[in-house]
Amino acid sequence: MSDGPAARTSPFSKSEMMIVAAARELAGQRVCFVGVGLPNIAVNLAQRTVAPSLELVYEAGVFGARPARLPLSIGDPTIVTGATAVVSMYELFSFYLQGGLVDVGFLGAAQIDRFGNINTSVIGPYAEPKTRLPGSGGACEIAINARQVFVIMRQSARSFVDRIDFRTSPGNLGGAEQSERIRREGGWLGRGPSVVVTDLGIWHFDDDGEMRLDSLHPGATLEEIRTTIGWEPRIAADVEITAAPTSEELRLIREELDPGGAYTS
Repeated sequence: MSDGPAARTSPFSKSEMMIVAAARELAGQRVCFVGVGLPNIAVNLAQRTVAPSLELVYEAGVFGARPARLPLSIGDPTIVTGATAVVSMYELFSFYLQGGLVDVGFLGAAQIDRFGNINTSVIGPYAEPKTRLPGSGGACEIAINARQVFVIMRQSARSFVDRIDFRTSPGNLGGAEQSERIRREGGWLGRGPSVVVTDLGIWHFDDDGEMRLDSLHPGATLEEIRTTIGWEPRIAADVEITAAPTSEELRLIREELDPGGAYTS
């Protein structure tokens, strides 16, 4: 999907800004469970920039991956490069994820609501959907058991909705208080979503468990934010402007990680 005419006059695209912003959120993190799609390039960029010691966990059964190149999928053989351990999926989920060893689960989504609940299952009624999506994979278990959850996705009125069509992975459910109770009663290890990075800005979660816009990407406007979201957004009183990508961040994306533009064009 093209970023549009504005991107062609900019030194970086909206997708590149989103990937860079998402990677920077991983500064200081230690162990990250990598979801399919956009999280894949964001975490690999982070490992090459702000988080060189980041241990990548892939669903296929790899802990502590240091891929020699950007993996084509979570089952790409390159994910075993320099890995701490290669185990069965059962062992990975049972002993590592459910064992509380994952700091961040980095996920994508087809739909998300104001509380960070994620849909990757169906668009439309479950029994007769307009579109059937890949489903959960390990996303539900990651959302429950990773200490915190990061999300990266392009922002549109179709994806940022007041009510998702199916809750594949729980976020803050109906609010922070309800989420905390359900997570405690269910024995879930994670505290839920912390950040959502889009091609327009960076959202964190307030004390009510609802998304709050804290940073606008260069060139994005609050009008764009409001027209690409299905509810009245909460906006920080002092919204920042996201720092533009550096030349090195762009070089890594364009030359090493995604020279074919699979994620950025």
